[in-house]
Amino acid sequence: MALPNIITNITVPLLGMVDLAIVGHIGDECLIGAIALGTMIFNLIYWNFGFLRIGTSGFTAQAYGAGNIAESLRVLVRALFIALVSAVLLIALQQPIALLSKTIVKSGDDVMNLALKYFYIRIWAAPATLGLYAIKGWFIGMQNAKYPMFVAIVLNVVNVLCSLAFAVGLKMGIAGVAIGTVVAQYSGLVMAVALWFKKYGTLYAEINLKSCLVFSEMKRFFSVNGDIFIRSICMIAVFTFIPAVSASMGNMVLAANTLLMQLFTLFSYVMDGFAYAGESLVGRFIGAKDKYSLKLSIKCLLRWGGLLTLIFTVAYFFFGRDILSLLTNDNNVIDAAMEFFVWSLVVPVAGFSAFLFDGIYVGAIASKSMRNVIVAATAAFFLAYFPLYRFLGNDGLWIAFLLFLVFRGGLMWLNMNKAVIKQVKD
Repeated sequence: MALPNIITNITVPLLGMVDLAIVGHIGDECLIGAIALGTMIFNLIYWNFGFLRIGTSGFTAQAYGAGNIAESLRVLVRALFIALVSAVLLIALQQPIALLSKTIVKSGDDVMNLALKYFYIRIWAAPATLGLYAIKGWFIGMQNAKYPMFVAIVLNVVNVLCSLAFAVGLKMGIAGVAIGTVVAQYSGLVMAVALWFKKYGTLYAEINLKSCLVFSEMKRFFSVNGDIFIRSICMIAVFTFIPAVSASMGNMVLAANTLLMQLFTLFSYVMDGFAYAGESLVGRFIGAKDKYSLKLSIKCLLRWGGLLTLIFTVAYFFFGRDILSLLTNDNNVIDAAMEFFVWSLVVPVAGFSAFLFDGIYVGAIASKSMRNVIVAATAAFFLAYFPLYRFLGNDGLWIAFLLFLVFRGGLMWLNMNKAVIKQVKD
């Protein structure tokens, strides 16, 4: 189950790297910074709706483990309903969102104007993006890791081809990259729906819209997802703070940190492949009341996570500069990134358990524990950042980020027996 999820997830940072590589070779640090800020804006938006995938996956996996297919269908309908309503609101509120982003992020006018140009185009992909969150979460909960992989591969191939065609072929620059993303997102949604009907089309007649929107069940759905929403807010606070602070230190530091965060993102999405497998298996075994398989799946996840962490650390140590050179041919930016490259070697070791435990807790629908852990880790990040930045500058920012990852993984490990294992009685 993990391998298709890894392939699915690895396409996401690779897509970002391709976008970054396109603008990195057709422009300077301003274009690189604009992509970073544009991506940050959408992280700010879409991470708020992470519950559409996370909550859907956990609820669906437990319904699948209990053999309750009707409930799994109700979960999908609820998630798609929320996705559609949310997407319409995002498109309607695009002007206020852009204004708020411009107010919060302090950057040069050239970089910000390019970032907003990217934003105003890509925002039209919101219905497809949020719809894919819901469908992907449902597939994972149904123990079907292959369909999200197929969708991700096609989506990203379309994105790369369209971005190159528009940005380079038609010389549209950053607008071409944004258009390529919009086209690809809708292509992915169409394929996901087609695959659903191919495998699950016979279940369509069993969907009862009235039962899907029962208040008590919707209340439970929103209660769990409310905790996940708070988790997302904390993640946003950290991951938008980093580029925002980087921008305040100048375009060169922003560009350097953007390149280094791409290495972190690449690693994180590989880990998330195992985390998604954890969601599926942990939810399934809790639903089936199978404690032995539950414990075994957790042990396997942690072992594989440790092995992959070692591989990534070694690869980054020997080939770090080569990887950065794939993202940009600006030697000044690469040299600036290499000044802080040591943190890219430490991040995988500090963060791998946090990603895996996220998947375990999602499968267990241990939303309150996830919420409490992320709040504590976020507080640790900001409490560490301000004194560290005063004396260490950009190094202080990276140290605070490492502490954030260590707190997440450590606290979830300490609380795992209570939050996850004890859900299945001996």
